[in-house]
Amino acid sequence: MNSFDYLEVSVKLNPFTEEMADILMAELSQLPFDSFVTEDPFLKCFIQTSDYKASDVKVVLSAYPAAEGFTATPVQGQNWNRAWEESFRPIVVDGTVTVKAKFNADVPRTRFNIWIDPQMAFGTGYHHTTYMMMQRMLSLESAIKGRSVVDMGCGTAILAILAAKMGARKVFAVDIDAVAARSAWGNARWNRVGTRVETACGDASLLQMGTYDLLLANIHRNIILEDLPTYARSLRRNGHLLVSGFFAADAPAIYKAALALGLSWKGESVREGWACLEFVKK
Repeated sequence: MNSFDYLEVSVKLNPFTEEMADILMAELSQLPFDSFVTEDPFLKCFIQTSDYKASDVKVVLSAYPAAEGFTATPVQGQNWNRAWEESFRPIVVDGTVTVKAKFNADVPRTRFNIWIDPQMAFGTGYHHTTYMMMQRMLSLESAIKGRSVVDMGCGTAILAILAAKMGARKVFAVDIDAVAARSAWGNARWNRVGTRVETACGDASLLQMGTYDLLLANIHRNIILEDLPTYARSLRRNGHLLVSGFFAADAPAIYKAALALGLSWKGESVREGWACLEFVKK
């Protein structure tokens, strides 16, 4: 990869709020921006130069008056990693799961400890949706131990790694972005679960290779709605589906589509306007 294959797109927010930054991260990650850093008053977004279209960014930002404008600058991947290191803080979920990076010092150990190196892949565990997915996974330990799990849109593979550390027999981590798939592969091995976490670059069509006990999808609402029929077919009887990556206002549409496919609603989590839904296949 050429050292300038990435662009840093800086979006100025006025006023700057973490909530607005989160909203724009979710929207821009579909373009596809794959990494983000917040530095008040800017949201800094990183994208491969070949994937960048200024017109697409303008369309997304036009819906948000707080976004005053943006600039795009070539950036070296190593410089982005340095910015990520400076901004990343360890995440602790319910005192049970810790997500941290190699440079985080003096972090207390919990029952499940996950180390990550993003390598330009999206997903550090800091976002509310990832946090809720991990919370719900912790409540499903008996449904994970010794079972097969799929992590769709795995990013850095945090959820896949947690499933493996919770005792899953086999975990299939899938992402449509090749950089994310490589990052997932490396992180799984760094966390010593590489023999049970298989990574692949692709979409939901890869699920046709088998059936699974738990399917995790922390992706954009439109992708979830499009792929729900595939998710439902891929679940074994009594299998669980956890979906997140969308706002609470979008939950009814996903709920309705899931029930139409024969899935039963199990529960819902909401955090700062984001939602996570759980279904079971009877």
